[in-house]
Amino acid sequence: MMKIGNLTNVQEFILEGFPAAQHLGKPLFIVHSLLYLVSIMGSIVIVTITWADRCLQTPMYFFLSNFSFLESCFITVVIPKLLAIFLSGMQTISFAACLTQSFFFLFLGSTCFFLLAVMSLDRYMAICNPLHYHSIMSMRVCFLLVLSCYALGFILIIGLILMVSRLSFCGLNVINHFFCDLGSLVHLSCSDTSRVESLTFLLSIVIILSSLTITVISYINIITTIINLPSAKERQKAFSTCSSHLIVLFLTYGSCVFIYVKPKQSDRLEANKEAALVNTVITPLLNPFVYTLRNKQVKKALRDSLNPIALQEKKSR
Repeated sequence: MMKIGNLTNVQEFILEGFPAAQHLGKPLFIVHSLLYLVSIMGSIVIVTITWADRCLQTPMYFFLSNFSFLESCFITVVIPKLLAIFLSGMQTISFAACLTQSFFFLFLGSTCFFLLAVMSLDRYMAICNPLHYHSIMSMRVCFLLVLSCYALGFILIIGLILMVSRLSFCGLNVINHFFCDLGSLVHLSCSDTSRVESLTFLLSIVIILSSLTITVISYINIITTIINLPSAKERQKAFSTCSSHLIVLFLTYGSCVFIYVKPKQSDRLEANKEAALVNTVITPLLNPFVYTLRNKQVKKALRDSLNPIALQEKKSR
């Protein structure tokens, strides 16, 4: 066993997954494999058409393509192990690999929350301050905002993972989850975990609730502005632009507040597994459809990309 912080007797952990559903392992493997492939392909389509179509090279779609890329990385950290559990039963994972998976899950997840807040601010600027929108939200500013999301997520999470790495694990090694969830991992430690749990609770408030607050304030101002628009057509167009974003926000924040915003991370471990499926399977599956089927510009760009003649005419203009 390699040394990471204090010496630990546990060389590897066992991911329990869903023992009650193990008799359905192969059908669940097929279903979740298809959902995973659809999610990844949907994100690839969004990123590709956003960068290929000049009409979509705006701040809104720049953030959307980055969010799609982040989400693909986020689910790839978790889903392969889940598929292995469905196919072969409980899976072993080394201590170092478990910490690595936990770090990337939390780092990418935190970055997604910060990016969702930035996307909300972008919609606020576009709808509530349209005259100054393009001068403020330049591509340089957009790039720096995305880079800041990554940097902030990394800085906040790396310290927490280093604290967990110094805990001792000398008893049970079965993690009651389908990946190395921090709450389930900390629950197995034979050290005093009060500091880790306090820091996790504090970070969950900073990351989830702060980004949620920014998002709520942005959308209160957006809705107020939309209601005061003189034209019904303008109101409908503005609501259409934001409605897909609101659907994603509801699903993402709802499940994560339930899982992480609690003082003791070992509470509700069984329920956490089901809630985690929302933001690792269901939401990533819905996002590409929400952003494409409910967005006229993306649908038009997708049709043009499937029509070589229209695409050639667009490039020649």
